[in-house]
Amino acid sequence: MQYIFIHGLGQSASSWDDTIGYLTEREHVICPEVSSFIEGEEVTYKNLYQNFARYLNSLHEPINLCGLSLGAVMALNYAIDYPTKVQSLTLIAGQYKMPKTLLKLQSMIFRLIPERAFGDIGMGKKDFIELTGSMVELDFGSHLQGIACPVLIVCGEKDPANKKAARELAEYINGAQLQFIKDAKHEVNTDTPQVLAEILNHFYN
Repeated sequence: MQYIFIHGLGQSASSWDDTIGYLTEREHVICPEVSSFIEGEEVTYKNLYQNFARYLNSLHEPINLCGLSLGAVMALNYAIDYPTKVQSLTLIAGQYKMPKTLLKLQSMIFRLIPERAFGDIGMGKKDFIELTGSMVELDFGSHLQGIACPVLIVCGEKDPANKKAARELAEYINGAQLQFIKDAKHEVNTDTPQVLAEILNHFYN
């Protein structure tokens, strides 16, 4: 059994370190760097996802996917495309239909941030802007009812931009569990890592 944790845009694989420290199955957790799936290619969601899917397809056993934000979008996309490969799916602060206004706002914010602020996360300022722009038309809404594996939806109580989508995901995916975490904002894995790990331990057990 393998557990693949996919971080969000603006994070790195190490963003999961504190959460993993509280997991009972931590020796089986793999946290890839999302930027490694786009090296040397045009920075689009299509290229990122295709390389991510190729990586997961190289694993020979059912996998448990856990993604945050961009990582949740990629995990959801893969669970839809390769249902027999996914043992369970955890979506944290995820969206199933990209909020165009929010993506445009993010793009504006990225343009205002100095280039040096992007140095430690594997993507440059231009990469962030191109990636978010390429995601505007994503919509997995028509595929949600076909997801058959156990699904956990998690969102921070202080993450208003994603709470509505969390409720809708829990409604549209048959049997999905929904958990809101008190005092957590968008980056639940760094805001409340122990609480998140306790929820994950219960879900996986």
